[in-house]
Amino acid sequence: MPESKSRRRGAELERAILDAAWAELSEHGYARFTVEGVATRAGTSKPVLYRRWKNRAELALAAWNQRVPVTRGIPDTGSLRTDMLALFTRIARRTGNMMTEMIAGVMAEAFRHPEVADLLRARLTQPSPLTETVRTIVERAVARGELPPVTLSHRALRTPLDLVRNEYITCGQTLDETTLAELVDEVYLPLLRGLRAE
Repeated sequence: MPESKSRRRGAELERAILDAAWAELSEHGYARFTVEGVATRAGTSKPVLYRRWKNRAELALAAWNQRVPVTRGIPDTGSLRTDMLALFTRIARRTGNMMTEMIAGVMAEAFRHPEVADLLRARLTQPSPLTETVRTIVERAVARGELPPVTLSHRALRTPLDLVRNEYITCGQTLDETTLAELVDEVYLPLLRGLRAE
């Protein structure tokens, strides 16, 4: 195999595999995305991939996370509304049509394969850089007096991503500034104001 000739190991091999996975997703979409195709493109074998990722859903999500990082610093404009607009815009750029198709494919697999359902559940219920970014933005707004102290559940922290992803799935188009402002002004900011701590 090419892998033994080049003797790639560790981070170098993993980067080559994830680059190959991204290329496969870009060219074929999630529906035709296969571990075999990634292995061939990366010049390695399927067992090498399965030692790192249990299934194609896990591999696809890992490739996405490497290519489109979750966070590039926390917005800090001095205003809750403009911080949230910046965050929603960042999420919208990151989501896009490929991510929508991939999430739909992963969710379809979750109905057939319990291990994929477990992966999806873990990703949705665990803290992430995104949820911690939302928490920091809200805590700053409370400190500035823009919000009363609020109780933030994990679901509330995850809502910005859920709103943007749902908009893509239902509308199937790039989200413009007006749509993002509506999500912030008409949905998320009112939600935050209703989460006053007891």
